[in-house]
Amino acid sequence: MKQGKQRTMEINEKTSMLLLAGPIFVELLLNILINNVDTVMLSRYSENSVGAVGNANQMMFLFVIMFNVIASATGVVVAQYLGAKKTENMNQIYTLSVVFNLTLGVILSAVVFLFRDTFLRVLKVSPAQVKDAGTYMAIVGGFLFLQAGYNVMVQILRCHGYTRVGMYISLTVNIVNIVGNWLFLYGPLKFLNLGVAGVAISTVTARVLALSVAMFIFFRYKIGKISLKTLNPFPKQILVKMLKIGVPSAGENLAYSMYQLVLLSFINPMGELAANAKVYSNTLMSFSVVFSNALAQATQIVTGHLVGAGREDAADKRVMKTLMTSLPVAIGIATLNFLLCPWTLKIFTSNPEVVPLVQKVLAVGIVLEIGRTTNLVVIGSMKAAGDVLFPVLMGLLCMWGCGVTVGYTFGVALSFGIGGVFMGTAADECLRGIIMLIRWRLGKWKGKAIVRRS
Repeated sequence: MKQGKQRTMEINEKTSMLLLAGPIFVELLLNILINNVDTVMLSRYSENSVGAVGNANQMMFLFVIMFNVIASATGVVVAQYLGAKKTENMNQIYTLSVVFNLTLGVILSAVVFLFRDTFLRVLKVSPAQVKDAGTYMAIVGGFLFLQAGYNVMVQILRCHGYTRVGMYISLTVNIVNIVGNWLFLYGPLKFLNLGVAGVAISTVTARVLALSVAMFIFFRYKIGKISLKTLNPFPKQILVKMLKIGVPSAGENLAYSMYQLVLLSFINPMGELAANAKVYSNTLMSFSVVFSNALAQATQIVTGHLVGAGREDAADKRVMKTLMTSLPVAIGIATLNFLLCPWTLKIFTSNPEVVPLVQKVLAVGIVLEIGRTTNLVVIGSMKAAGDVLFPVLMGLLCMWGCGVTVGYTFGVALSFGIGGVFMGTAADECLRGIIMLIRWRLGKWKGKAIVRRS
């Protein structure tokens, strides 16, 4: 495989985590800002729209996870193949990943568009929010295939060391999104009275730009080729390898998303105030996890390269070092979130009744981040090493056996409200985190690599 002006970075245990995680951190932060900008700008337009878009995004996230079946597998396979210095099949992997995900994306986009009203009924969305939620799902959901293509491309670029690309794309997308929202909600296009539809159009436009730029960088740096000719004869063995990694990996995320939908169905009947508080809480809590998530994703890339090169002990040390670094930071940010929320919430809403509800959630969030950070780091590295089935099984057990049970018991049965529902999430994350950490330390993930250097 020929390289262009910039060569693929050599990634090993000496690779600076700041070099990899820094751009990913900025990218994730910018992605969070996209959602926050939508929330802030919509709350000034209509607070009712905030809950509507929050419900729509929660449902669509379920479908975005489907795209990660191949996207996540692409990251693992590419990293291990590069670590093993086996590059002869790379173009085939790239083409297969992009074609598969775009095809799946088009199918799921049609499903969201056609059955959006059914999905909203399942979520028990408030009648006052159904219209806006349906409009948002029709527009953004109808173009979800753009996200499917981008998810694959950004994984390929990261595994080759181009982590800054995602950062630059996110920055550009943020600018486009903000300008688009302003145009439709408060600017020259306000007379169209599109409201939520205008915000949805801005989101779709930003995603078109993101995919276009990612594809341009891929070809500009001559990282590889995407050609249907490479799929003749069809690479069944490579697809099977990717599905064996991607299906369980995405299955865990899918189970988590469905589990979140069940918790949301507990919250929605509590009223629009609780539904809005849930959106605001998740918005603030997203900042607690962004640092750990960036380190976890960077560590996953390094782990894949090290495992492919047969250096599992070095991978073990890297993962534990990342965990010890990210835990104190995540806990510290979660604590600040709780203490500062009476003031930070003023960015989103002027309704004083929301504050105590969000405070209860953020208090639980301090404990929640301990488990969630552990899961992000350890499970991500387990996937990179090829150990993908165990996290799914434990995820199902902990989410549905512990999370839903505890969430319903405290949130609904004991009438603790939204704070009680989030107690279920905290219990699930912490229990699962303990189990995953024990498995990692026992070395059960070793020997599961899909490829090794000859």
